[in-house]
Amino acid sequence: MKHTLSATALIAALAAAGPLAAQEGANGTSFVEEFDTLDKAIWYVSDGWNNGAHQNCTWSKDQVAVTGGKLELSFDAKKLGERDYACGEVQTKKRFGYGTYEVRMKAATGPGLNSAFFSYIGPADKKAHDEIDFEVLGKNTARVQLNQYVAGKGGNEKLVDVAGGADADFNDYAFVWQKERLRYYVNGALVHEVTDPKALPDNAQKIFLSLWGTDTLSGWMGKFAFAGPTKLEVERVAFTAEGDACQFSDSVACLLN
Repeated sequence: MKHTLSATALIAALAAAGPLAAQEGANGTSFVEEFDTLDKAIWYVSDGWNNGAHQNCTWSKDQVAVTGGKLELSFDAKKLGERDYACGEVQTKKRFGYGTYEVRMKAATGPGLNSAFFSYIGPADKKAHDEIDFEVLGKNTARVQLNQYVAGKGGNEKLVDVAGGADADFNDYAFVWQKERLRYYVNGALVHEVTDPKALPDNAQKIFLSLWGTDTLSGWMGKFAFAGPTKLEVERVAFTAEGDACQFSDSVACLLN
């Protein structure tokens, strides 16, 4: 007996087989966050621990604030836990899949610091370590480092110039993650494209914003020298799911649709 699918059933079948279906656990949908408040239903604030010996500060909720429509993640000399410094981080509670990830931020100033916008999932969530990064390293804030990890393997670093300096003013950073390619943008311009399957993460991830320091990774981030409190400022974070319409006029997603 010959079986045929109706148009509606065919569309549904194709959608189920699409790239999003391969990302188990992706439960986040498109959003634009402009930080009128810090919505604790959306954001988890890291507090009371550090990520290991390489990190010279303890995550603290007191280093996370929303002021004047901006998220501020600060770094300061405060004895907390095992560390002499305190720093700030937020992460989404939901996980996100293929789509456009965007931030408008002004990096902190100081050698040995890392101002980061990235997506991540790992063993704490019972998944392999997958990650996609924008990191402004304090030793040279005229550039931003791009990188991705796949099942814990990195080594995909690329440095890209940021005109005027990443800590001098607000800049727009975006990556467009698809099943077969990953594209990075700085201030609306395409700066890097990855198509090697071995360098493309596939696990749904949480979105992170963080500012932290190091005493040990000086070759990478610069020799740490505390000169006073500093902060990473964020005006906007957005995620536009693959296939959704762009959500604001300057969005990289508008270039793709």
